[in-house]
Amino acid sequence: MLHLLNTPQREAVVYLGGPCLVLAGAGSGKTRVITQKIAYLIEKAGMNAKNIAAITFTNKAAREMQERVGALLPKEMLKGLTVSTFHSLGLKMLREEARHLGYKPQFSILDSADAAKIISEQLVTTDKALIRTSMSQISMLKNDRISPEKALAMAQSEGELQLAKLYTSYQDTLFAYQALDFDDLIRLPVDLFEANPEVLEKWQNRLRYLLVDEYQDTNTTQYQLVKLLAGVTGLFTAVGDDDQSIYAWRGANVDNLRLLQEDFPKLQVIKLEQNYRSMARILRCANAVIGNNPKLFEKKLWSDLGVGDPIMVIETKTEEEEAAMVLDHLESSRFLSNGKYSNYAILYRGNHQARIIEQQMWGRRIPYVISGGQSFYDKAEIKDVLAYLRLIANQDDDPAFIRSVTTPKRGVGNVTLEKLGSYAATRNVSFFTAVYEEGFIHQVQAAQYEPLRLFCDFINRMQDRAVKEPAGPLLNELLLGIDFETWLYENDEPRPAEAKWKNIQDLVAWISKKGEEDDKSLIDIVQTIALITMLEGRDEEEVDAVKLSTLHASKGLEYPHVFLIGCEENILPHQNSIESNMVEEERRLMYVGITRAQRTLTISYCGKRRRAGEWQITEPSRFLKELPPEDVIISGRLAGDKPKPAMTKEERKAKNAELMARIGK
Repeated sequence: MLHLLNTPQREAVVYLGGPCLVLAGAGSGKTRVITQKIAYLIEKAGMNAKNIAAITFTNKAAREMQERVGALLPKEMLKGLTVSTFHSLGLKMLREEARHLGYKPQFSILDSADAAKIISEQLVTTDKALIRTSMSQISMLKNDRISPEKALAMAQSEGELQLAKLYTSYQDTLFAYQALDFDDLIRLPVDLFEANPEVLEKWQNRLRYLLVDEYQDTNTTQYQLVKLLAGVTGLFTAVGDDDQSIYAWRGANVDNLRLLQEDFPKLQVIKLEQNYRSMARILRCANAVIGNNPKLFEKKLWSDLGVGDPIMVIETKTEEEEAAMVLDHLESSRFLSNGKYSNYAILYRGNHQARIIEQQMWGRRIPYVISGGQSFYDKAEIKDVLAYLRLIANQDDDPAFIRSVTTPKRGVGNVTLEKLGSYAATRNVSFFTAVYEEGFIHQVQAAQYEPLRLFCDFINRMQDRAVKEPAGPLLNELLLGIDFETWLYENDEPRPAEAKWKNIQDLVAWISKKGEEDDKSLIDIVQTIALITMLEGRDEEEVDAVKLSTLHASKGLEYPHVFLIGCEENILPHQNSIESNMVEEERRLMYVGITRAQRTLTISYCGKRRRAGEWQITEPSRFLKELPPEDVIISGRLAGDKPKPAMTKEERKAKNAELMARIGK
């Protein structure tokens, strides 16, 4: 298949002389390079698939990679190949090496809601903003390889000291629960490898060649994991684009690209600059904007797909008129091309910008999907059932115990749970263990104790069977045993109860299929689900609908026609980024937005916008002034004329009649 690649792509695939960095611009075929290189390593270089690991950031990207590699080579040649997310790889390592860290292999993985509950209890507050901020700060410390002990030693203010103390007690609680949070899945393998050379050598021998996708999105800990696994031989290919590094707010460190050159002096750098997605004008605009950022590596995207239409930059009076203008253009374009709604995307900096667009789409009956809506696994009824499964997998999982023992309610009240929690804390044991201890039994009345004992006996029976019986039938039996369907209908109106029970049936079907296809027990599947819940929800079904998405969520996607709205100062770039000197990252976000478009791009901004109930005059984004004049048609203040109002209903009807007449001819 090498003959289908361009020269730099082919060079990236066949280079095996040491560490390799592939600078892959937007739409330049990076996934093709990674998958072709996996095939080349196996077929031409004679490497065993079980010694190769391709690492990415989302389950969706990992699945796509697996499918594309599967189309290149026979199944038997790919046996043992690792294609996974960083977190899935970390989980695999920890399952094998848990005893070295004082964990049992059946540890729990806490989702953000469980972690928030622990933080809430330790801060003695229900202030969601404070809880979120604390969780984010602890996550940043973990991603920057700062341990609780180091955080305490580094603290230079009262606030930093309090955060370090919270971090310490939070981590102690996780260990007592035999639980890990999302960040631990990478932090702990790195700690283990640094402390135990024998374990590191074992994994270096197992994973002899690494391919890392979206390298610019790695944080400090992920980089350390790659560096440790690669060892002195440095047999890896990192694929990334410094111009698309837009996740600093969640710990991504674009400096990792520079560190590669320092840590691996023989690094081979290969640039992919030919874009297979967009028309030339769109790419010229993208290059012009990103050219205002300082460069670690110089590169310019180009395309031979044709020049394309000029980019439209339109000012409207208000955000209501902006929404109307976008939908006018969208409907007109779709009508003329007889195309699909799914050919169109409306992108924005913040979720709040979608509200007015949504309202007008309802009125016009335009179908749409929003990227980043509620995940299937975030639904309350799914989390209720998963709590039971987590407890069956790990009896020390206190958050799962509390949720499952009270859902459905079975006569265990808050007073009983408080006594149980107090006793468990005194004895330094889990809630589940405490139920069976004589000391606790004598602290409560028989009527209070009996429901607890019955519940724990039920979990014990299920746990004994969960390692050997088929996952699907056993889950059905569990649901019958707790009478979950009846409880749903007793606690909700018929229609929502029916929808919730349908979701539960979908979960059972998925677990049954997973158990049969992968020969996995219910306990094995629980840890897989824990990862899925934190990475992403189920794949959105392919529907003919306009895509509404934040710029962050749009990365990696492409659409024939893109509308980029709200391009104003304090929105894009965002006010917080301006104040914290992060405008370069905002410019990269603008670059990502521009390069989502294949054929046409329309950018808009408002003359005034409502903030806190009051109208405020806005300023066009500085990024609009960086666009090349010869490739852009501008209206509004940037062009020195008045903003164009959206069409009235009468004008829209006349326009549609005119279009119909033209088609009739």
